[in-house]
Amino acid sequence: MTLATRSVVTAALAAAAALAGYFHPVALLAVAAALVVVVALGWPELAGLPFRPGSAAVVGLVGVGGVVAVRYTGTGLSGLAVVLACGLMVAFVNELLRRDGRTRMVESVSGTVAGGVLALCTACWVATESLAGGEAVVVTGALALALGAAVSAFELPRWLSAVSTALAATAAGTLAGLVLPTISLTAGAVLGIAVGVLVAALDALFDSLVELKRVLPSLSAAALPVAVSGAVVYIVGRVLAG
Repeated sequence: MTLATRSVVTAALAAAAALAGYFHPVALLAVAAALVVVVALGWPELAGLPFRPGSAAVVGLVGVGGVVAVRYTGTGLSGLAVVLACGLMVAFVNELLRRDGRTRMVESVSGTVAGGVLALCTACWVATESLAGGEAVVVTGALALALGAAVSAFELPRWLSAVSTALAATAAGTLAGLVLPTISLTAGAVLGIAVGVLVAALDALFDSLVELKRVLPSLSAAALPVAVSGAVVYIVGRVLAG
């Protein structure tokens, strides 16, 4: 899958998050859970892990568990620590279930746990919506991410693509700050800059990987900017808009 195709997929997923955040919290929950599944299915191959089915299952369980915990336990992000601790134990159980000689076990455990941490970031989208003015923060962050990803689909020199992506996301965030009454211009601009830089950085990180010639790793790489941006959106919403 080419960079342009991945960027379009990222933009579509971000747009889905924006629509879900605007319409209903349960819709955002469903989109967040779907993001986790996409990330989990391709992460083991993207990271080159040796036992892919087990690692994918662990990442998916941790991510979905985090989304559900944030939405229904009322503990906020503090519940994610418990989910991650359980995920670490499940990652070790995953190694015990291997029947391939357990080669590269340290790499397998660390890569699986890293994927779980990335998947947990998706829960931050759900947590953001519970903040004061959180709905506007979710919509602003997702729109900035969508526009930044869409611009990164154009074939430009790497440095120019990174600058254009950051500028487009910043413009989208600033515009949302002007239009939406519950988020300030400063919060919108900062949010746009943050997600724009994140998209550009992840594009540069993944662009040279040979694994992206296959579908599942490519879809996971396309979903990761949206998933990880949840943490950025929550921080900006908590500091500047909460």
